[in-house]
Amino acid sequence: MSTEDRIQLARDAYRRAVYSGDAGALPDAERALDAVEADTALARGKLLHARFQHAPDDAVTAEDPAELPLFERALALYRALGDTRGEAEALFWIGCLHQFIRRDNESAVPHLDRAHRLAAEAGDRGTQAEALRHLGIAAHAAGRLDEAREQLEESSRLRREIGNLPGVASNMVGLAYIAAAQGRRTDALATLDEARAIARAHGAHAIARNIEQARTAI
Repeated sequence: MSTEDRIQLARDAYRRAVYSGDAGALPDAERALDAVEADTALARGKLLHARFQHAPDDAVTAEDPAELPLFERALALYRALGDTRGEAEALFWIGCLHQFIRRDNESAVPHLDRAHRLAAEAGDRGTQAEALRHLGIAAHAAGRLDEAREQLEESSRLRREIGNLPGVASNMVGLAYIAAAQGRRTDALATLDEARAIARAHGAHAIARNIEQARTAI
């Protein structure tokens, strides 16, 4: 059901209750609006995350205090609705906030693990891939390079399946750093070459910059 359909359901339920005295449709209408609110809260949180991520490099960027409550509100609503797919995505973004903004992998990993499990249950390969990527980042930071490589490779496989090739290129940057840390510099540079070709083909300019930074570092 689309957002427009859900809002129309609420309008119709209101009219039936007020004019016909039939309040039977109100619970379903309320649940429909809860779904709209959950989707909106998640989307707003993601926009705030994007603002943080794309702040100028020389700017002192603080976490927007509204971001985490938005994701938590979405999570609570999806859980109440029994929407496993939505719950998985909200959990992922909570984990991502802890990892990317707060630099707190210890707090992030339980949310990412749960997101991965629920996304697999719901058949949501997109959220599975995102959770695996960030679990791989956490493993890399902890020095568990083989585990990190496995998780990023599985994330890339899922991203290829759903057609997210810029996401594959982004994962390749992480895989290149892992290869370099394992003493496989030739593999690392070859991986970056492939990533650069994908990024250029898909206009992924931000990822292309990350690739060149990695090439310089490696």
